[in-house]
Amino acid sequence: MKTPRPVQRLVRAALTIGLITISLSFAAGLAAGLTSCRAGSNTAVLWTDRPEFAFYAAYFNAAQDKYKIEVRYFQSVAQELAASAQRPDIVAASWLRSASTKTLFKPLDSLFSRDGLDRALFYPQLLALGTSGRKQYLLPVNFNIPAIIFQREFSDSQASPFTIELEEIKERGQTFNAVANNTFSKMGFSPLLNAEFLLIVANFFGTDFQEASPITWNDDAMGRAIAWIQQWITEANTSIQMEDSFVSKFYFEPPEKLVNAGRVLYIHMNSDRFFALPEERRMNLDFRWLMANGMIPLDEWSVYFGIIRRTQARSAAQAFAQWFFTAETQRMLLDEKRRQRLSDTSFGIAGGFSAMRTVTERVFPQFYPALLGRMPPDNFLAPTNILPGNWLEIKERVILPYLQDRARHSDHSEIKPLERRITDWYRLNRG
Repeated sequence: MKTPRPVQRLVRAALTIGLITISLSFAAGLAAGLTSCRAGSNTAVLWTDRPEFAFYAAYFNAAQDKYKIEVRYFQSVAQELAASAQRPDIVAASWLRSASTKTLFKPLDSLFSRDGLDRALFYPQLLALGTSGRKQYLLPVNFNIPAIIFQREFSDSQASPFTIELEEIKERGQTFNAVANNTFSKMGFSPLLNAEFLLIVANFFGTDFQEASPITWNDDAMGRAIAWIQQWITEANTSIQMEDSFVSKFYFEPPEKLVNAGRVLYIHMNSDRFFALPEERRMNLDFRWLMANGMIPLDEWSVYFGIIRRTQARSAAQAFAQWFFTAETQRMLLDEKRRQRLSDTSFGIAGGFSAMRTVTERVFPQFYPALLGRMPPDNFLAPTNILPGNWLEIKERVILPYLQDRARHSDHSEIKPLERRITDWYRLNRG
């Protein structure tokens, strides 16, 4: 499973400024639980998979003396909601749009009152994904974008100043390749190196994983994507064996170091990871957003905010929402994070671009100058489909290994079908 965002440094920051009391415990594969006793209807408990919300709650608690927010951290909030009889008052996490969780939340339309939140400040397609039956049940918090990273000296030679497409990666990568003694000494790009990249390509071709019973996809589209990847490897990098040889020889260093050293031309890296790199490792690098068919896919980890339907702390929960979803608050939080030197631990708002368009387009470039004029128009952004609440585990343990296996076999009948792998996984993990 994907390693959760760093908890300890953000927790220490909240403790250092003396705004919250936190006790840490580790059990059953969960990360730190941020806990204290609930004090009544003016205290709201927030469950999250983003430790940054401990930091945010600290500032909210200090900004006024009427309400308090207590934060509890789980690696998978969606699965905790499904398994536990306990309920928080607020949830801010990924995977909340699944069928197993969406019925838990109360409508938030009252927040968009005359003196409340403004719908126009959000990215419309992200806001729309939090609706059901014309009611707003979830508010988007953030998003990330897959990027292709390269040395700044190659910036002017890229076809577009903002985006890059698969064919350009393939062609420029092939030109960059260098062979010595029948092995690559430099490689433009390795499609097989990162299984997440294979998943992006599969979705570009229309595979479109989405929640069903339990999950559905277009297998024909997946087949076309895999065939295209295999053709890419053969045409640009000679063979899978040649790619593997290069990777085993040189990829003992972090990928961005290989780019800086001129060993590889391109690497795939999401925006949250790229902008959390220390400045000295990022200063000579540039990026383009990965694009296909006129669309830029968003990372599947987008965070949403909801208030539990039967909360006894509705006023506290709504007050926190009204405070958090403003440009002024998010600017302050970014400034405080920079002041406490937390920007190399977590990118942006809860580890991503703010779902509030005004914050991402106008405020972020003040903290991340490389973004100035680089955010794509919102109609280019393509959010992911609704995925099951346990998508992360299914993806890491079943789908990504399958994509790697299938890309390595010209005859996919030689490998165990994805349908059977998913069925077997559910059978073994029923409890």
